[in-house]
Amino acid sequence: MSEYRIDISTPDISPYKAGNTGIDYVTTFDSGKDGPHVMISAVVHGNELCGAITLDWLLRQDIFSALRHGKLTLAFMNTAAFLQFDPGNPTASRFVDEDFNRLWSSDVLDSQRMSVELHRARELRALVDQVDYLLDIHSMQSATVPLMMCGPLEKGQALARAIAYPGYIVSDTGHQAGTRMRDYRDFANPGSVKNALLIECGQHWQASSVSVAKETTLRFLQHFEMFEPGFIAANLAIKQPPKPKVIEVSGPITIKNDAFRFVDNFQGMEVIAKQGTLLGWDGDEEIHTPYDNCVLIMPSKRLQKGHTAVRLGRFID
Repeated sequence: MSEYRIDISTPDISPYKAGNTGIDYVTTFDSGKDGPHVMISAVVHGNELCGAITLDWLLRQDIFSALRHGKLTLAFMNTAAFLQFDPGNPTASRFVDEDFNRLWSSDVLDSQRMSVELHRARELRALVDQVDYLLDIHSMQSATVPLMMCGPLEKGQALARAIAYPGYIVSDTGHQAGTRMRDYRDFANPGSVKNALLIECGQHWQASSVSVAKETTLRFLQHFEMFEPGFIAANLAIKQPPKPKVIEVSGPITIKNDAFRFVDNFQGMEVIAKQGTLLGWDGDEEIHTPYDNCVLIMPSKRLQKGHTAVRLGRFID
């Protein structure tokens, strides 16, 4: 039996398999008018359901008639993993062979390696190359507050502030284990106008994650004026969100040994007041906070060698 409570259900995405792009489970709406190419992506990790529910909701609306300009792509990404989701073992379908969100560098995509996830990433790569603005929908292991992951660049922070939802923005460089899709090519190029955000909507299987995913998606589309204002206004749940707070990540704690353990059952967003406070052990090595008021970002329960145990940051506002 799963240790997790599952409050949401996987949507039936089979009606969207054919799509209209030549890529399974990817649909692009083209207004025929000049404007940005905006993409909303879901199920980069197959057991993160809120994005799939949000795209299913959007695809059941009459969104083409409301599209003002440019193109809007709605993409179910790691569908092989998503279609294996089992509520009795919900953590098992994060991926099939490897993490889809650690593959987005030319070295990996152009390599001779083979996996289910790499095949799908290569299939999607040309489409992602065309996208101007990406919102990648994710969720988290622990029941903590939603986080907007904006990357390390000022343009990412600026976009996250403009979306102005949810309450916390995390400026970080990602993972040593590999490159995220939100950091792919021009998204991570300070000289390019292309930009991307990754939203962590809360605990994977809580109903609130769906509300956050839907609200963030609508605000992202509103920022780029993709829809007629009436469609957005009619569906927003929060009329005036508070000003977001920004956390700048100094770096991840990447696990070096086969045995890593935390000193406590951290859930995320704990603020550790004193520099030098013991957080845990990586084998025999003690891990301490590097500065006062250190914020713990998304401590992992997948404590495996080479993976991120936790990211450390501090408020900059």
